[in-house]
Amino acid sequence: MTHKIVITGIGATSPLGGTARASWDALLAGESGTSTLEHDWVAKYELPVTFAAQAKVRTDTVLERPVAKRLDPSSQFALVAAKEAWADAGSPELDPERLGVDFATGIGGLWTLLDAWDTLREKGPRRVMPMTVPMLMPNAPSAAISMHFEARAYAQTVASACASSTEALVHAYAHLQEGLADVVIAGGSESAIHPMTLAAFASMQALSRRNDDPATASRPYDITRDGFVMGEGAAALVLETEEHALARGARIYAELAGGGVTADSYHITAPEPEGLGASRAVGLALSAAGATADDVTHINAHATSTPVGDVAEVRAMHRIFGERIREIPVSATKAAHGHLLGGTGALEAVFTTLALNERVAPPTINVTEQDPEAPLRISGTPMPLGDEPQLAISNSFGFGGHNAVIAIRSV
Repeated sequence: MTHKIVITGIGATSPLGGTARASWDALLAGESGTSTLEHDWVAKYELPVTFAAQAKVRTDTVLERPVAKRLDPSSQFALVAAKEAWADAGSPELDPERLGVDFATGIGGLWTLLDAWDTLREKGPRRVMPMTVPMLMPNAPSAAISMHFEARAYAQTVASACASSTEALVHAYAHLQEGLADVVIAGGSESAIHPMTLAAFASMQALSRRNDDPATASRPYDITRDGFVMGEGAAALVLETEEHALARGARIYAELAGGGVTADSYHITAPEPEGLGASRAVGLALSAAGATADDVTHINAHATSTPVGDVAEVRAMHRIFGERIREIPVSATKAAHGHLLGGTGALEAVFTTLALNERVAPPTINVTEQDPEAPLRISGTPMPLGDEPQLAISNSFGFGGHNAVIAIRSV
């Protein structure tokens, strides 16, 4: 039996806002979540990049102190987003053995790991916290969510770099189709604004270096783009079978209509230049949705603002949509919220859901001279999507050649 999978709850804590709604409103208003870092370690380590897109709201203002103290920031973000999504879904009452968790991260408990290493070197092994391993492990966010909501069907973790949380949503879709659960909390989280990470990404020439104007540093498709902006935060979606949602009278935002996952098998950091793997992932998502390229009315692009990556994605989209790619409203929201690595796909899924629900494609800010190699329909202001039925795709691509795409349909 094939089920229709619907989205009944959304939550987020991002560089644009402490909730999904606040983040969405800031996105539509054309705000930027990127700013200069005020930490003393920026000068201490003489970092070549001095800005990032930090979470707008501190987790310690949302979570109880005893809870936050036992969680790495990546897990804190995850729990904040999941709690909002769960409440937004109406706090469903169901058998815990029918509730699952598919949550992702690209890196995991980076702050916990590196702080513990500093403690070991400076103060010795006896001062390393007993909770270090449970806090740093990549599955800690999904475990924290599972235990908070008593989700006993399963709790799984995806770690596929920047494709992680979109891939987690594809897994959640499959798990619901397979009958492993009736409701799933899915999404992703990341907290990697750390001197080591910034230094490492800068060393590989992946980050923008617009230290003098951080708010405009992320500029997907602009001819002057020079790298991505590190972001942090989390997003979560409550997914369930339509039968379950209707039975409990839930509000339905949209349908998660399908997903596709592929691998480039090309290079550890660079995308396959012609977008072959990426286009296959789009095709799989559309096939799962019972749709064709002609049905797509909106695209939330991966578009990290890197010179090579943006063009490779455009080629992939051209391979699927042909010249029609010039007509479809495209949003590159990382220009506003930065790149949340393993959490970014889930945040963009939330934005895509709201775009279809409210019939408006969010703007792509900071584009002053559009690259002729990216002949897309983008706008610095919101674009109306119309009242007719809508089908959108949201793309995520990660180091290692991971490609993940989801298709979302309006209801």
